[in-house]
Amino acid sequence: MQSQFNAMEDKFHRRASKRPLVLEDEDDADGSNEVYRFKVLLPNGTSVDLSLKNQKPEISFEDFIDLIRVEYDYIVRSQRQSVKRKRIINWNSEKLYLEGDMGGKIMSRIKLRHFKPLKCHILRLHDGSGEVANTYENMWDLTPDTDLLMELPEEYTFETALADLIDNSLQAVWLNGKNERRLISVNVLENTISIFDTGPGMDSSDENSIVKWGKMGASLNRLSKVQAIGCKPPYLMPFFGMFGYGGPIASMHLGSCAIVSSKTKESKKVYTLQIAREALLNNSNPERCWRTDGGIRDASEDEIEKSPHQSFTKVEILKPKQKNLDIFKLQCKLKDTYFPYIQCDELSKVGRTITPVEFQVNGVDLTEIDGGEAAITNLLSCNGPEFSILLHFSLRRENVATKGSKASQEANARLKCIYFPIRQGKENIERILERLGAEGCGVRENYEDFSRVSIRRLGRLLPDARWALLPFMDLRQRKGDKSHLLKRCCLRVKCFVETDAGFNPTPSKTDLAHHNPFSIALKNFGSRHVEKEKDVDVDIYRGGKQLTFLQLEREYQDWLLLMHDSYDEEIVSGEDQPVLVVGPLNKKALGISSDVIRVHKILKRKGVLWKRRQRIKVLKGACAGFHKNNVYATLEYFLIEGFQGDFGGEARIICRPLGLSNGSILSVKDGNASFDIRSSLSLPVSVIDSGKCLAIDDTDWDCQLEKQCQKAPSRIDLLNAKQCQELEVDGALPADATVHAGLVPPKEIVAVLRPRSFGSSSASNDLEQKDILKINLEMSMEVNFRRTKNHQDVKHIYSGRITPSSHKGFNGLYVFPIGSKFTHLFQVAGLYTFLFSIEHSGCQDCKKTLLVVPSLKVGKWRLLSDGKIPSYNVRVGSCFALIPIACYDIYGNRMPFSSIPNFKIKLVMNEGMLVDVTQMKPSLSSDNLVLNIEDVMIESNGLDSMRPHYAATLVIYSKDESVSISVECQVTPGALRNVRACPEVLGNQLLPGFIIEQLVLEMFDAYGNHVAEGAEVQFHLDGFVIQGHLGSKYKVDDRGCIDLGGLLEVTAGYGKSVSLSVLHDGKVVFKREFQTEKRELRIASVVPERCIAGSILEDLAFEVVDSQGVVDETFHDDEKHGQSHRLIVNSESFETCDSICYAFIHGCCIVTSIPLPEIEGPFCFVAFHSRYMDLYLNVKVVSCNDLVSILRLPVQHQNC
Repeated sequence: MQSQFNAMEDKFHRRASKRPLVLEDEDDADGSNEVYRFKVLLPNGTSVDLSLKNQKPEISFEDFIDLIRVEYDYIVRSQRQSVKRKRIINWNSEKLYLEGDMGGKIMSRIKLRHFKPLKCHILRLHDGSGEVANTYENMWDLTPDTDLLMELPEEYTFETALADLIDNSLQAVWLNGKNERRLISVNVLENTISIFDTGPGMDSSDENSIVKWGKMGASLNRLSKVQAIGCKPPYLMPFFGMFGYGGPIASMHLGSCAIVSSKTKESKKVYTLQIAREALLNNSNPERCWRTDGGIRDASEDEIEKSPHQSFTKVEILKPKQKNLDIFKLQCKLKDTYFPYIQCDELSKVGRTITPVEFQVNGVDLTEIDGGEAAITNLLSCNGPEFSILLHFSLRRENVATKGSKASQEANARLKCIYFPIRQGKENIERILERLGAEGCGVRENYEDFSRVSIRRLGRLLPDARWALLPFMDLRQRKGDKSHLLKRCCLRVKCFVETDAGFNPTPSKTDLAHHNPFSIALKNFGSRHVEKEKDVDVDIYRGGKQLTFLQLEREYQDWLLLMHDSYDEEIVSGEDQPVLVVGPLNKKALGISSDVIRVHKILKRKGVLWKRRQRIKVLKGACAGFHKNNVYATLEYFLIEGFQGDFGGEARIICRPLGLSNGSILSVKDGNASFDIRSSLSLPVSVIDSGKCLAIDDTDWDCQLEKQCQKAPSRIDLLNAKQCQELEVDGALPADATVHAGLVPPKEIVAVLRPRSFGSSSASNDLEQKDILKINLEMSMEVNFRRTKNHQDVKHIYSGRITPSSHKGFNGLYVFPIGSKFTHLFQVAGLYTFLFSIEHSGCQDCKKTLLVVPSLKVGKWRLLSDGKIPSYNVRVGSCFALIPIACYDIYGNRMPFSSIPNFKIKLVMNEGMLVDVTQMKPSLSSDNLVLNIEDVMIESNGLDSMRPHYAATLVIYSKDESVSISVECQVTPGALRNVRACPEVLGNQLLPGFIIEQLVLEMFDAYGNHVAEGAEVQFHLDGFVIQGHLGSKYKVDDRGCIDLGGLLEVTAGYGKSVSLSVLHDGKVVFKREFQTEKRELRIASVVPERCIAGSILEDLAFEVVDSQGVVDETFHDDEKHGQSHRLIVNSESFETCDSICYAFIHGCCIVTSIPLPEIEGPFCFVAFHSRYMDLYLNVKVVSCNDLVSILRLPVQHQNC
């Protein structure tokens, strides 16, 4: 089927366009009206699609029927044979009416406001014949996005296809309410497969359309994946959807035809969709769409009974391809796959086992099925505590963008380790394999290669993810105390991994995606032999506490030992009276952990007796240390841990390898026994159980003894350059002990094993086979590195183990391909050590050291720091802190300066501005490793371009510009030295009470840079006041200015001197003096010098004039607009205390009358402005009774 879809993919690059029938008003040129979509089901089992666009809110029933008929006639004329064979529709019937998808007849006008725009509404046409079809041809359009055809899974089996359909059902029922039934019922019969679920169901609406089930890529279930990232274990959030094609592809894989029936709680009818595999394939050409039949029917009694809340979905597969299925085996597999959804004790607050979802297969509830790997492993695990950890995986920030926006950026997993103990001498894992085989569910695995890791994603088993031990669980290569016990116990653990949706599965959802970074990180979790993950960070939690990996290792091993001591029941018995040894001092070499051991000379194991001095052959791979070669040895003793009857007692075989004389010794002194293993070996008793320990006769033993004498090695030598040239091999290390970095390493290093007869005196520069042993021993080469001879930290570069090979007629050559693997080996300066050795050979190791010093070629300069990012902040005109610079060769090795280099310094600012720095003081450290640059002073007037952060780069470079270094710095302006006022002349703004609209004070340092924001200055104001500001201190804004525009108010009177001063650090840095505008109050009319006592001065005219004598018409009394300009006349001669007020009109004021006193003598009065007291006039008139002496003279301004 996949090949057919691949063939179809090219055809779908050109999508056939459907002929829409649109009713459009001719005046609707702007396209502003809504579009209404309808699918009309005709009584003869066909259907038509309509799209209406009309400005009118209604359309008549007759016009609507005509539109349906026109579209139907078009379909008939398109030579669709299946339509032509249908019965004739009575378009003129008087009983013609339309029925909506929610019921109700339509026989008059179609009111478009009752239908939502752009949504497809289903209508059924009745022509009065009484014949109503249940199935309609080409009712649904399932044309997929052609890009999806390229993502179809390549490997699809019956089980994976069935699981895809069950996944859809599980995700559906999981959305049910608390009191709604969650049921998934699967029935597999000879001619039918059905999957029924009680989920929310589907109907004809756009949001719940049944089309989304059958149209590849239309389902939105895969968009729910993000909700299943970060939920709590066991991550039961069944949002399995990944690509949006599970339903149709799975159903077509299972059978030739599928019928989908679904109903929502809101819909009254059941909507059906039919997928015929052959029909879809036949219609897959560029001129056609994927259309399929559908229908509407009533729900059956069985469906209503199964779903009391009236919503469900049923998928029926007709003519299934798979025949004669083993139903019990299928039930077991499905229970394994969905086990946490079938029975789970983690969702209950009281720890009770509950059934989250009812799963039935052929009427049998899967909770009643005892078979399957999950159920059997649960049964045979111990009742002890499990070892559970939580892992949080996250992509590192620098790698997020490269992984694509669709990829998950984090993932979570829970690892639950379960212990399966040995009981009565038999491993429980072996019992699991036997039970699975007896039930017909067996796997092709044995105890040694049993899959000890199983993985679930969102609670669903990934059946192909059957891994060996995760690296942190594998203790078979562990060395040290109790290592022998941990090596055996770690094989009794199975890890159940539960992951959330952050992990991606394969398209068939049977395994984790192999190249996904989270999958790789999980599979390598705990590995010490792979490079640390570059893309993923892993956080470890146990019991709510975050752990380091070392803490995890320690806690896991403690748990293993606890499980062994509590639950393992191993049966090992000696056949003679044991010697009891208490407190053995060499437990590590003995491979035991107990403080008490029983030493036997005879052991019975599985009915076979093994005795002291018996000669044996231990096959390669029997246990740790026996990887490549068979070992011949003599049995000495058998050790059993603990007292007689103790559980968990380990048994060890003590044997002496062929060729060794200092074997183990058992001694008893003063009733106290002791045991010394010396050069003998301690093997686990399991080598007997595995059949890898064999008894041999004297003939075999003598034969091996003779071979060993002939192959006795002496030492390891490396071939020199001349000898390698003879072999045409680039394989010699440098003869000199000291070389410069960059030396090209040899592609290969050739080592040989010398026999005991070979001596340095008889050695020749020429190659001779007699001086090279032909022996099948593995030689290891280890390359280590230290920075210096005295450096304690050793870095391991390479370890390799190879067998001898032949080249140019010479045998026994150990050729290590070092140069091809490490082309940059000698680029880092330091001490390289090459160690060649052969284990258990007794020959002398070969050690070669090579000191690599830095290259003579300068590569770069680098700023030195103590681990912190240095801060270089300075004020202009000041010096930077000490700038220490180190020199490195072209390979990054630090090297000394030969002398003070010829260099320059420039400061790079914004917009490409450069400032050359000339003031500096360079010097070298005593060891010439550091160039110290002091007293670097910056002088510039261009700092305004760097505001507000003043970030710059100090570039130090050699004059030939071969090397340079950039130092991020900050150069801030200096202290305030100059102030500039803008504008410098205030003009005619200096009037009393007037607010100066524009006045900006620019603050500069000594170099002409605006000072930094926040610099504090002090104002001294004479005749001014700053509105809304308390105190005399003010801060500079982000432009290096203080804007007084709209704030500075003139408080002095007319004709006064005013000043503005700026002080910084107590010093006046700016002072500007001004003069306010002059105004004068005068009498415009003539006033007599003498008047008759008791008379009245009438119509005295006062006016305010400027310095030019021009009347200032702004003195106009207007109280409504807050402009009060009045003249107050006051005199001590007035009878009342109240002053007399007169209003100014356009600069003039008329005093209508001033009464003179009845008595003779001088009469004085003062006239002044009500607001500006400086505008005043004193008037003096002499009252007399002599009319002759009265003269009309101008009044003199004088004080009374």
